[in-house]
Amino acid sequence: MPPMIRRFRRKFSISAPRLSVRPHVPWYVRWAVALPFLLLIGFAIWWAYGSGLELAGFKRGQAEQELSELRERVLSLESENAQQANQLAAYERQGQIEQALDLEVDAQVKALNEENARLKEDLLFFQNLPLTGAREAELSIHRLKIEPDALPGEYHCRMLLVQSVQQRGRQFEGKMQLVVNGEQDGQKVVLQFPQENSPTDVAAHQLSFKYYQRVDKVFKLPPEMRVESVQVRVFERGMQEPKIKQTVEMPPQF
Repeated sequence: MPPMIRRFRRKFSISAPRLSVRPHVPWYVRWAVALPFLLLIGFAIWWAYGSGLELAGFKRGQAEQELSELRERVLSLESENAQQANQLAAYERQGQIEQALDLEVDAQVKALNEENARLKEDLLFFQNLPLTGAREAELSIHRLKIEPDALPGEYHCRMLLVQSVQQRGRQFEGKMQLVVNGEQDGQKVVLQFPQENSPTDVAAHQLSFKYYQRVDKVFKLPPEMRVESVQVRVFERGMQEPKIKQTVEMPPQF
């Protein structure tokens, strides 16, 4: 029998495959039936996992409690650390303030000691003044010192102006002048203080006293200038010539 006829007979004969008819079930009905079983399986797995942990010595509730306590402890330590940092910063600021106060007190003590030394010198000078007053001129310069100051080019002038015994009681009005002789860039230089174009400087060099006046002035020169001598001149008001002058030779500068 030809193959084609055999295939035809198998298809339409009694030995053909059986057909089965099944009712159509919607997908949501299938999920509604399957979901409880899935939840039950999930719960069983979770229960088995928890039971395994407990059997191994791990208790979930205790672990969560300890974790919560650890979090609270971390927050407490962070807060305590912040407070200690603020307190440390406050101590550092307090230490800086105390250090600044100590430096200020030291400076004040040093200034007071220097003032005390000057007062002792003045006292000793005035105690001996009656013995030498008859030989002195109407106006005299005592303890004249010209010294370099802290900054380059700055110099300090200190002296004591005293009227003689015969002139005491008469108000002396005048001014002082500093004439600096030196060398700068290989050329001779002469500078005068106060500078006429500075009213403040002129006013600072005015003199007014009856018995004595201490002079303490700072003048600034070019740092590269080599000072040879400084002459102090004291003028009485209305006079063109100095009433008294004194020169200080400065030591060689290298």
